[in-house]
Amino acid sequence: MALEPYGIGGTEVKTDAFEAFIDISQNRVLLAEKLTVNPTVKPDIVTGLTDILQVFEQFAPQIDLSFETEDGSAKNETIHFKGLEDFGVKGITNQSTYLKELNAKKEQYKKIVKQLKTNKLLKQALANAETKQSLVLSLQLLIEELNKSDK
Repeated sequence: MALEPYGIGGTEVKTDAFEAFIDISQNRVLLAEKLTVNPTVKPDIVTGLTDILQVFEQFAPQIDLSFETEDGSAKNETIHFKGLEDFGVKGITNQSTYLKELNAKKEQYKKIVKQLKTNKLLKQALANAETKQSLVLSLQLLIEELNKSDK
């Protein structure tokens, strides 16, 4: 009976002669990420960081973004990352006033589409050319009135 070579860790992992890497045990975490925009001239070695929050506090990662608005102008914002949740859609959107506005518009458009698909009275009004024109005219007058009240 030949002895099989084994690696030592939290779980028993057979080592394969052709495998260059072995799995990280389940009770370990490896984090390798660039957390700054500009590379340092001389890298700093930081020790003693024991959790993710300490890493984010130490490096305080952030990024400057430039958004192109509907009218073609640029809107600049800075996004700060204080935890892993800030890298998701919600985390980035919550920090950006421009993205919040876009998200609100998106939600309004979804509601309008839902009404167009499910509201039977609205479907009937849009099916008839005369009632459709009246509805469009009413909406245009409403928009004009709202614009006047804003000024």
